[in-house]
Amino acid sequence: MKAVIVTGGKQYTVSEGDVLYIEKLNAEEASIVTFDQVLAVLDGANSKIGAPVVAGASVEAKVLKNGKGKKLVVFKYKPKKNEKTKMGHRQPYTKVEITKIAR
Repeated sequence: MKAVIVTGGKQYTVSEGDVLYIEKLNAEEASIVTFDQVLAVLDGANSKIGAPVVAGASVEAKVLKNGKGKKLVVFKYKPKKNEKTKMGHRQPYTKVEITKIAR
């Protein structure tokens, strides 16, 4: 069984046992998080598509860790003005494992 969920402004197709890196959530490690915005539950002939969400459906996940991604270099440059800026950025994330998909 698969489900399509929305979190952090992005959509993810998940099934039980999947490990995802999603936008940072305010949750402690080893806690349980419930995603209520389920757009679809896909299970062969028993599939449900929401308009816009499936009523009563939810996906539970266990928070494995919170962290930051690899550093990205942001370089801004304006030609002929002797103007340049080098910055770094590390996007915070939450690593979760999908444990249960409920219809």
